[in-house]
Amino acid sequence: MGKEATFRCVECSEKASELHRDYSNGILKIAICESCQKPVDKYIEYDPVIILIDAILCKAQAFRHILFNTSLNIHWKLCVFCLLCEAYLRWSALHGSEQSSDPADIIRYTKEWEFYGKFGLAALELTAFCGGALLFLSLWRSCLQGGRVEFNLLLRGLLLSCYGKVLLVPAVIWEHDYSPLCLGLIKVFVLTSNSQAVRVILNCSRRLSLVAVCLGLLSETLTAQACRKLPWSIQDFQDMWTS
Repeated sequence: MGKEATFRCVECSEKASELHRDYSNGILKIAICESCQKPVDKYIEYDPVIILIDAILCKAQAFRHILFNTSLNIHWKLCVFCLLCEAYLRWSALHGSEQSSDPADIIRYTKEWEFYGKFGLAALELTAFCGGALLFLSLWRSCLQGGRVEFNLLLRGLLLSCYGKVLLVPAVIWEHDYSPLCLGLIKVFVLTSNSQAVRVILNCSRRLSLVAVCLGLLSETLTAQACRKLPWSIQDFQDMWTS
């Protein structure tokens, strides 16, 4: 057709130039993949709830639909929202014994420097995670395949696949009615989604995507430990600012 292929088949990941064909009288027919002879994207007829359920189940077809065949650009907003929830959980752990039902206390707490420090730390750890994974994938692609990775697409995929952190919202709403086991399971689910996103985007093996995610997690952990060992703290900045 003379038009560059911009879509992907959700079944085999082959490129496609269109998702459906528009015939006369408003009749639409889903395009058939030339490689696997299956519908290019069956999800264009599905309800968004079904797509969300398949994404939660980490189905590769749902990930391909979201990453390649939609213009969903909420990854930055989702990232900020999740970071806010994560920062609040960390911050509330410092002030658990000081919590009060007085709304005035809630307003006062949100202005404390510790909250912004926890938000910055969470953002730094996420940056380290994405940076470690992207660096490994870039070296793997350049050394073994002689190509380049699409950083923008991979970053978008990693951030969107962090949607599992939305499960932190109930922990925020019910405050201390959560456990380390619950938070650990959320972390495992997010890492599994990250691995699936990398696998779908690069069309690589599951082992390679797991290695990339594990190296990203290692980078995140080392960054968190390094920040804890720094000789300064948020309280030091607060004291210096108020003095």
